[in-house]
Formats: sequence, structure tokens, C-alpha cells
Amino acid sequence: MSQAHTTPNPSVNKVVLAYSGGLDTSAIVPWLRETYNCEVIAFVADVGQGDEELEGIEAKALKSGASACYIVDLKDKFVDELIAPAMQAGCIYEEQYLLGTALARPVIAEAQVRVALEVGADAVCHGCTGKGNDQVRFESTFAALAPHLTVIAPWREWSMRSRQDLLNYLAERNIKTSASATKIYSRDANLWHISHEGGELEDPWQAPTDQVWTMSVSPQQAPDHSEIVELAFEHGVLTQVNGTTMSQTEALITLNRLGAAHGIGRIDIVENRLVGMKSRGCYETPGGALWYQALRGLEELVHDRPCQRLRHRLGQQLADLLYDGQWFTPVREALLAAVAVLAQKLTGTVRLGLYKGNITVLGRKSELSLYSEAFATFEEDEVYQQKDAAGFIRLFSLSSRIRALKQGGLQ
Repeated sequence: MSQAHTTPNPSVNKVVLAYSGGLDTSAIVPWLRETYNCEVIAFVADVGQGDEELEGIEAKALKSGASACYIVDLKDKFVDELIAPAMQAGCIYEEQYLLGTALARPVIAEAQVRVALEVGADAVCHGCTGKGNDQVRFESTFAALAPHLTVIAPWREWSMRSRQDLLNYLAERNIKTSASATKIYSRDANLWHISHEGGELEDPWQAPTDQVWTMSVSPQQAPDHSEIVELAFEHGVLTQVNGTTMSQTEALITLNRLGAAHGIGRIDIVENRLVGMKSRGCYETPGGALWYQALRGLEELVHDRPCQRLRHRLGQQLADLLYDGQWFTPVREALLAAVAVLAQKLTGTVRLGLYKGNITVLGRKSELSLYSEAFATFEEDEVYQQKDAAGFIRLFSLSSRIRALKQGGLQ
């Protein structure tokens, strides 16, 4: 018989579990009841993972032993309060990853805390393993928003260690699950992306097979013709796609469809986890890749070099902060305040070309553009005296000139 022992905590009477309906959380519900002799309330965050994952999830939670199930629609909050600011900053982790999982965690964990406070729970629980980043992200949010709540992390407490252990545990209690021991990949989906880990991906020498990817077509199978898409922004806020005004959530759904059809947004990365180990994962972020590249194209038009450089530094800092689960911190507030100032200039339209996994900026325009054809032209102009460059260069290279005079030039 599968065993899952821990030392009961008599102070836990009611716990709110971040519930997905998958194998892990299906086992956690009865385990919490047996181990802590407490009431279990399931909390489900709708961050756009899709109807297939949410269908029947309340009934499943109740059959597992939960006394109630709260399903909270967080899609707009996720897009407007997490994704949009991250894109205004140009957040990207280790030059590739658009933070699909990390971006969702603050909004999920915050909503879980709100449910816990609403129902009078004295504990919260998550199904994150002790190896990953998500345990840090959830528990850092719990600490920042409700430090009085007890945190229960079953994977750090119970004796079960494998997928088969969990299946046996549920079978012994006659709790049905759609999971099986043959499942190969671990996936996390939301409105922004889907991630894939496990299977052949655990060998970094092994290329991902076609069965890894589920959101987009392969670039090889994408259409043989390019498609043009226009994105319009007002002060960093995505307002239109192809001339149609829509909410940022609607825009993202549209961009996901367009990008996925052309094999856009696939990456295969070996990343550095916060906990110290490296992990290999494949991510699909088609709409996000278009959003990111459009803002990069727009900033080239409206920001001078110091502002561009600052935006990139802020984006890197914010990406690391998000990856490490430090959203609810004063540092994040300070970073976003600076990002918001720079985003005021991000107004304009960018035209992108989509072709077999590639994104090309084809055009950009803005009323706030710093580009001046009068200054940049190779034709005759009346606004730039080329002879003025001589004095600039002499001063710019003055330190080199002094060094050569003191130490000698080329011998």
C-alpha cells in the first residue's frame, strides 16, 4: 500500500489548495484530509489554459474530497497587470524565454490568498515539487501577502516519489483520474504560452520530436507565403491588431492564432533555475513573440540611445525578478515606475512579416518618432553641417590622442 506520512499539524483546520485537476493535486486533496484532518477547499485559476482543462474540474475536485471549489477568472488581470507591463519593459529571461509560467504565478497565488482570507482558511497548499522554481514563486507571494497562513507543500512532506506512487494512492481510495503512468511530458498552459518538459527533453542532445509541440505548427509545415500583421500601441498598451480595436486579452488571443499558424514563438532552451540546477524545456509563445518584437521595433523609432539602453536594463532586471518570484516587492514597484515613464513614448504602429517561424519588422510609424529623414538622408540637406563632425570626433577621441602622445602610438 502506498504511504504518505507526515507529522500532522493540529493548527490547520481549513486549507485552500491551488488545484489543477491533474494527478498531483488530485492526490493532494485526500492526502490533506487524511494527514491534517482538515477541510480542503479547491481553488482553480482560469489563466486561459483552455476549456479542456477546466471542463468538469469542479466535480472532479468535489469527488476527490474537497468541500468546495472556487474557479476564478483571471485572464484579463493576467494580461493587463502582468503581461503588458512585462512587455513594456521588454522582459525576456536568458535572451529567449518570455516567462510564460513565471508571469502567471503572481496573479494565481494572489487570488489563492484572497480566497483563503475570504473563507477563513488558516493554510494554503500548492503542488509544486521541491526541485522547481514555482515553489519559490508561490511561497514568496504567500509571505508577502498573508504571512500568517501556514504553507503546506506535500512534495516536501509525503513519502511518494513517483507518478506510479500517486496513481496507486488514488486507486487505493477509489478516486478516479484520467492520468496514467504512460504520460511522457509535463506541461503548463496559459493564455501566454505552453511549456513542455520531460520525455526525450531530459537529454539535451536529443531534439524534440513532433509530439512535444501542441500549440503551433512546425516552421517546415507553415504556409509557403508570408502574412503581414500590424500592431498598434498607445503609451505601451496594445490597442489594435490589423486596424481592429480590441482589449489586450482579445489581441493576445488573435496574435496567438496568427503566430501559431506560422510556427512563430517556439524555443528550446537549457535554462538556469533559481534553485541552482539547469533544466531543459520547450516553450511556445506565438502571440507573445509578436508582441515583444513589435515593441522592440517601436522603441527603435521613439527612444534615443540612453532610453533604449535603460529599457533593456530594466527589462533584464524585471525578468530576473519575475523568474525568481519577487513580484510583490518594493523593487518591482520601483522598476515598473521607471518602465511606465519609458512606456509613455511607446505609441505607434508596427508592421510585422510572419514566415516559417520568423518575424521581420517591415515598417514602423509614430507621432513621437525621433527619426528625421532631413537629418539622416544621403541626399543634399540644409540641417546638418558635415564639417561640424571634425570637432566632435577630435573631442570624442581626445583621451586616445593623449594616451598616444604620452605612451607612443603604433611603433
